[in-house]
Amino acid sequence: MKKLFLLLLISSLFTSCLKDDLTFGTDGDSENFVVLSGDLQTQTLTRGVRYLIKGQVFIKDGKTVTIEPGSVIFGDKATKGTLIVSPGGKLIAEGTASQPIVFTSSQTVESRDRGDWGGIVVLGKATVNQTNPAIEGINPPVIYGGTDDTDNSGIFKYVRVEYAGIELTPNNETNSMTLGAVGSGTIMEYCQLSYGGDDGFEWFGGTVNGKYLISLGMWDDDFDIDFGYRGRVQFALAVRYPTFADQSGSNNIEADNGPNDNVTAFLTEGVLSNLTAIGPRLTNSQVINANYQHAVDLRRRTAITVANSVFVGMPRGIRMNQQSVFDNFNTGTGNLLNNVMSAPASTFTVGTGMTANATSLQNYWNANGNTTIAGVDFETPVTGIYATLGFNLNIFYGNSTQNFYPQNPSFEVASGTLTSGASFTHPKLTNPFFTTTTYRGAFGATDWTATWAEFVPNLKAY
Repeated sequence: MKKLFLLLLISSLFTSCLKDDLTFGTDGDSENFVVLSGDLQTQTLTRGVRYLIKGQVFIKDGKTVTIEPGSVIFGDKATKGTLIVSPGGKLIAEGTASQPIVFTSSQTVESRDRGDWGGIVVLGKATVNQTNPAIEGINPPVIYGGTDDTDNSGIFKYVRVEYAGIELTPNNETNSMTLGAVGSGTIMEYCQLSYGGDDGFEWFGGTVNGKYLISLGMWDDDFDIDFGYRGRVQFALAVRYPTFADQSGSNNIEADNGPNDNVTAFLTEGVLSNLTAIGPRLTNSQVINANYQHAVDLRRRTAITVANSVFVGMPRGIRMNQQSVFDNFNTGTGNLLNNVMSAPASTFTVGTGMTANATSLQNYWNANGNTTIAGVDFETPVTGIYATLGFNLNIFYGNSTQNFYPQNPSFEVASGTLTSGASFTHPKLTNPFFTTTTYRGAFGATDWTATWAEFVPNLKAY
């Protein structure tokens, strides 16, 4: 009788622990999951347990959720499962190179698709140049931002996010990873976002830094920077899929200061160095989605700095869309420094009604250590841009579908133009966050994507 009573007591305690935020369920009629829903408590998600994010799931102020290395968390398609870290909440997702943490679609192998679930939204208490902004895609609205630029929303290290982000209505969407007013106390390293339904990384203000970031096969922009973001990013990779692009126009980098060209309390002055952006086009004759736009699109008073980076294979190069943007860069508030770019047409463009023109932008580009390489042919091993820059040819999609991209593409660059030319003497690049390199782009002789990244996630059985 005592043993029976003890078993009943243990069962009761276990059921109590699952109440509200953890309940057992199934995905359709198939595999068992532990369902995450509502508001989560301070708790640890265990490796080997199949968790399902169902609906909008919150980590509220004062709560901390820890995920063990090697864990796999699934997003529910039917309810547009989305994980939201509210201001004051923390998510500790610290994987390892051999045991990354994976957030992915609950759909079966070979049936996963962009927009299968809502992705990860992290909101903090750092500064934003808008008044009481509400984050996109979340209902009821959640206000983010504050005055603490050192705010800590947790750890995101060796993390993959796949098939996430949903455009609910035009200009109202979640992304693979949405970062609103996230502070510099947050750690973000070795994060890969794959086949998202909107942007990859989108920063709305804040000061969070990031190293070793990957955006693979994104629908809209790879790196979207808004609302006074003033953090730093180094060693980032974007690889574009030829047929995936959004009707709004897809770019490697899209940077705004706000939703319009108005004066704000402070500017978007984030600094990005050592980015490698592989566009969708391999040759001039290759057909790509007509919605592809620019390597770098600078809009609405933005003043970011992009340095020591390489952009290839996009149909257009650099655009400055308002006179305020050109003025910020021409006076040194924003900067384009020591970059390499190849675009087959419209390499330099400006918005309508500006005093500055395409020639003004080209002159600025040439005067700041940047290089333009004519043409787009990466197929020719000896004379093509491929050989000039030192790229391995297998990093381009070409005509491959997503299931036939290399399992282990080789991103290291051991020879060619990119092995030199970087500089970190500019005041925007002397912060100790930056690792000084001689090479431009995200890679030298070492490929930091090895062991933890996944480039064919649709075939991965979790």
